[in-house]
Amino acid sequence: MGRTSMTRRYRFCAAHRLHTHHLSEEENWAVFGKCNNPNGHGHNYVVFVTVSAVDEGGSSSVVSLDELDRIVADRIITRFDHHDLNLDPEFVSKTTTGENLVLLIWDLLVTQLPAGQLRKVGVIETRDNYFEYSGPAPVGAHS
Repeated sequence: MGRTSMTRRYRFCAAHRLHTHHLSEEENWAVFGKCNNPNGHGHNYVVFVTVSAVDEGGSSSVVSLDELDRIVADRIITRFDHHDLNLDPEFVSKTTTGENLVLLIWDLLVTQLPAGQLRKVGVIETRDNYFEYSGPAPVGAHS
């Protein structure tokens, strides 16, 4: 049996500051450089969501485009678009890195889609930074 996959692209704009309370101000600057600016900085994020279903005898049933778009709008776009990621409750004890953002987006989507259909989440943060996660289950306890 094969798998049929579909990937949709979404966008949101958000600000953040790369900073951790585990480091001193000087150490944060050394690690994160200009991205540690106390005023933060912004990105035009691009999110790729790949869903798939098992092809059973020439027929597969991937979540509908309308349903996927609604879920992503409700769980991701509304939550993050034109917001400061550092103020999001899930980032209280985590640094707002692209790695942590892609994991959070996975967790926010995986329980909303039919079991086993979420295959991959990708996040473009800048021209040169792309983050990706694929996994079988939620990676954390996010709401």
